[in-house]
Amino acid sequence: MKKIVIPAVYSLLVVASIFALSFTNNKGKPFNSPSSSPKIQVAILLDVSNSMDGLIDQAKAQLWNMVSVMGKAKCNGVEPQIEIALYEYGRTTNSKSAGYVKLISPFTRDLDKLSKHLFSLTTQGGDEYCGQVIYTSLKDLQWDDARDNYKVIFIAGNEDFLQGNLLYTKACDEAKKKGVIVNTIYCGDRLQGIKEHWNLNSECGDGSFTVINQQHKIEDIPTPYDSLIMVLNEKLNGTYIAYGALGASSFETQAKVDKLNDNMSKSAAVKRTTVKGNSKLYNNSSWDLVDAYKGDVKVIETLDTKTLPAHLKNKSKEELKVIVKDMDTKRTVIQKEIATNNSKRETFIATAKSKSTTKNVATLETEIEKTIKLQAKRYKMVIQ
Repeated sequence: MKKIVIPAVYSLLVVASIFALSFTNNKGKPFNSPSSSPKIQVAILLDVSNSMDGLIDQAKAQLWNMVSVMGKAKCNGVEPQIEIALYEYGRTTNSKSAGYVKLISPFTRDLDKLSKHLFSLTTQGGDEYCGQVIYTSLKDLQWDDARDNYKVIFIAGNEDFLQGNLLYTKACDEAKKKGVIVNTIYCGDRLQGIKEHWNLNSECGDGSFTVINQQHKIEDIPTPYDSLIMVLNEKLNGTYIAYGALGASSFETQAKVDKLNDNMSKSAAVKRTTVKGNSKLYNNSSWDLVDAYKGDVKVIETLDTKTLPAHLKNKSKEELKVIVKDMDTKRTVIQKEIATNNSKRETFIATAKSKSTTKNVATLETEIEKTIKLQAKRYKMVIQ
């Protein structure tokens, strides 16, 4: 019988292939390989039981500040992609078998929809199962596989952290497996937060434990630049061209969320506008033709013109290209003006705060900003 001789080089290749496969996940990606682009994923878990109205109000306002802070991050000169998810817990009308936990939004870059969800939250008495909501968010959300990305959970609430049948240690183990940092924010006195075990999860998850005054109204410092920024916001909205099945409703949502934030406070409206002024943070290619064209110039060729605004439906493809390019140019100019005026605004506010004798109060906004700036450094992310 003739022996089959396998060349040594071929044998080495087979062994190398098996070895490589042993270090990949079920998607065929190396577990610890750098992702093609850096990413920040944030899951916000909010207690919506009674007495948490102040927390929800702070969350509505702090969204734009959080996004703005993360938008200043750079990893090896590259700006990370930002995704945010939202859960509520502690509402009796949510499923008891799910631990009264409900997903409000999976990871998304659609900031209009996320803000709209925040404004729809209401409070109702119930049991707050912290371990359950952390574990659920870790299991159900699409966390990125790369270990070099900043993946973080912020859970805020009060009452005892150890409520429910699912132990916080199980959630901690899952967080470690996925490389997710868990930060706990207790609404109330620090000593009371420790008595109610809110410091335990941060210790096992390499995160932070902090306390806030959820009833504190965030100081709204008026500046000479607020009115101009809001005028620029109106001009910016005029550069959007709705298209596709989601076009008309998404355009309406944009205006509605503008109004919701404006009704809440001038500061929230201005901060939202500054985020809208950053094309990398605020991108609506799924419904805005200007953003879509920047990502894919072929989008106009396959466009269903019936979904366009009435004054554009009868335009030729070439005419549409000219219009879209013109809107893009106008938008870029407006966004630069927003950034310039916001820089002056931030300087004005910083100066005013330095002269103020009012004691600084820890809020959801201040603590999340502080935590993000510190923890992002672990992932070679620099926040200007």
